[in-house]
Amino acid sequence: MKNNKLKKVILSAITATMISCSLPFTALAAVQVNPIENLSTDFIKGADVSIMPELERNGTKFYDNGIEQDGLTILKNHGVNWIRVRIWNNPYVVGPEGVGGGNTDEAKAIEMAKRAKALGMKVLVDFHYSDFWVDPGQQKKPDAWKNDSGDKLVDDVYAYTAKVMQDFNAQGVTPDMVQVGNELNNGMLWPEAQLTEDNPNGYKFLAKLLNAGLQAVHDNDKDNKVKTMIHLAGVDVNLYHTFFDNLIVKNKVNDFDIIGMSFYPFWHGTMDDLKNTMNDVSAKYNKDVIAVETAFGYTLEDADFEKNNFGTNEEKVGGYKATVQGQATGLRDVMATVASVNDNRGLGIFYWAPDWVINEKVGWKSNGGGNGWDNLTLFDTKGNALESMDTFNLVSDPNNQYIEPQVTAINTVDVKDVSLYSNVDLPQTVGVVYSNDAVKNMSVKWDVAKPIFAKPGNYTISGTVEGLAQKAIANIEVKNKMNLVLNGNFENETLNGWDIVGDSSAINLAWNQGDVRDKCAMHYWNNKPFNVIIKQKLKGLSDGKYTLSCWTQGNGLASKYQLFVKQNGVEMTTDIKDDGWNRWHQTSIKNIEVKNGEVEIGFILNGRPDTWGSIDDIEFYVQK
Repeated sequence: MKNNKLKKVILSAITATMISCSLPFTALAAVQVNPIENLSTDFIKGADVSIMPELERNGTKFYDNGIEQDGLTILKNHGVNWIRVRIWNNPYVVGPEGVGGGNTDEAKAIEMAKRAKALGMKVLVDFHYSDFWVDPGQQKKPDAWKNDSGDKLVDDVYAYTAKVMQDFNAQGVTPDMVQVGNELNNGMLWPEAQLTEDNPNGYKFLAKLLNAGLQAVHDNDKDNKVKTMIHLAGVDVNLYHTFFDNLIVKNKVNDFDIIGMSFYPFWHGTMDDLKNTMNDVSAKYNKDVIAVETAFGYTLEDADFEKNNFGTNEEKVGGYKATVQGQATGLRDVMATVASVNDNRGLGIFYWAPDWVINEKVGWKSNGGGNGWDNLTLFDTKGNALESMDTFNLVSDPNNQYIEPQVTAINTVDVKDVSLYSNVDLPQTVGVVYSNDAVKNMSVKWDVAKPIFAKPGNYTISGTVEGLAQKAIANIEVKNKMNLVLNGNFENETLNGWDIVGDSSAINLAWNQGDVRDKCAMHYWNNKPFNVIIKQKLKGLSDGKYTLSCWTQGNGLASKYQLFVKQNGVEMTTDIKDDGWNRWHQTSIKNIEVKNGEVEIGFILNGRPDTWGSIDDIEFYVQK
């Protein structure tokens, strides 16, 4: 024990010396990955490789250290011991080109299962019960079942699940685990089993479908060895309580082994959020848990025309730099978090689509769909295995030495487009960067808590992070304008100043990272259609030309959101076009001619069910 402690001290000192001398941290190794103490030998180090067969058919090659090899073999050699394969009922229902996204049918799943079993890997089968992607925002019935409902739909699920299980058994590749449905937050096979207020029998019917699928697995598992899973997206503990209280307690769905969670830290929360939810639900429902989807970015570069799912905002929120080292650290941390779940109930993780490198013939959909995942893979854009793939082996390597990460920098805070005489609410935390490219949010005390500026210009304010000698820096850009909107940034944590007309239950406040630009924002969501007007009257204005602007993020899903300004009965509007969570963008109406000293500003929200988003930093000011 003393020798181990001495090694840690020496290695930490070496690391600190290298940092102080400005040497690259990677001088010790390609990536620095600390071991995970007492990691079980059967801990699942999985990868969802559903896309691989279609990539290979369309010319993608994979390489390890410059040598072309089978992609699955490369993953196996780097420590991956399980694969996950999704099954769409009939992705070729639209024609021979298929729907795209890998056209992941049963035949491809069996093909991958055979290859995995030959390499000594285990197999998880993921039933989507659709012909295309399903997730919390879409659960479309397969075309063959589109006219089915009630008991016929229940029979469909049983018969199809049983057939696939029998086909796998006949090929000698019985799955080791099966998940019945994919990301079922809002149910499956919509509309019959959609979980909305307008469908009071949603959980009851969902229970019938899930019990049918589970029974089909058990009936075709003669050795009783196949583990079964129910899978949700995210780590909101309240979601899990609502969902599983309804299923397990009220509707008697209990014949399954594992609760699966999709966990992407740039979308779903922190490692602590994951751990706390896993500890809670594994104890409450007596189930094992798996992070059945996760991924981390290794670059911010985009290799094709399709906007990446992971960008600068996601990097800021996710807690890891978009580098190969940051990807390795994130992957290591999610494994360590799952392994730390109480009573050894955390079984492992699956990295989603580590192989989905760019290939113009294999996009997320056919006919022009690109790949928004190309910077989240464990291969580079040419198919070369990244050093971060070594993480799967390094976390278990007995010769791998622990190195204490050291602070290397504090991320600068940039506050832009500030109005004159407005309170600047600087963030309460700053990102502290470590030598393993993890970024931890730490409390900061600014030298000036809420600065106010009377002149335009660029200003700098320093701050102190407890325990660190380095200073935090905030750069503030003050524009020659004065915002006339009351409570336009919601930092007082109220909706004061705004009149809400219509479905007001859809409007609330948000505090979660990604849903806000600073501390608080206006948020909207409903599980049914909603129509809301949010407005504010501004009076006593001088004649002249003005600009109205706001910042928004969310999932539009064909909803109609508009920013508007009205005066003298004349209304000007412009569409708000959101394209995803935490993808903030500014919408403006310029050259607003004010002549009578009064205008009405606001938002018109005509939303579809389960659409959501945020509105923040609303401004109305005189154009200079």
